[in-house]
Amino acid sequence: MNNTLKTTADRKRPPPVKVLSGQLRTAVSRPADSGEGYVIRPGRGRSLQVSLVWMQGTVLEVQLDRNTLLLMDETGTFAVQGVNNIPKGKPCLSQGKYVMVMGVIQAVSPEPVIRAVKMADLSALAALHRQMWKLEVEDLQQVLA
Repeated sequence: MNNTLKTTADRKRPPPVKVLSGQLRTAVSRPADSGEGYVIRPGRGRSLQVSLVWMQGTVLEVQLDRNTLLLMDETGTFAVQGVNNIPKGKPCLSQGKYVMVMGVIQAVSPEPVIRAVKMADLSALAALHRQMWKLEVEDLQQVLA
């Protein structure tokens, strides 16, 4: 079987964009005729279209019965849905863990909600990851916007 075949939706979807929850909170929907996703304003009059995001934060709350996590980054909280369906995601499902989540934006207001596609536990080097995260986000957004 050929694993390189991708659906049309997969081919059209851009790579994930690193974002902070505060940026999603102020995002605006793209016009219906321009496809799915949102527009964030990384600063200085720039704008960036996003639908697939990469976020990092500390697990505040685990709700396995609701298939949801509540995470917090340095700009606020955000919810992650579909956590029970992520392969190798179990190590991330503990309060206090520092994790990365890649996922599709489901809502931006009043609190950002993303549907997880991938998760990884970054707790082993949490202090370093936390320290670098905002810089990584700013750097990528400068390149993309």
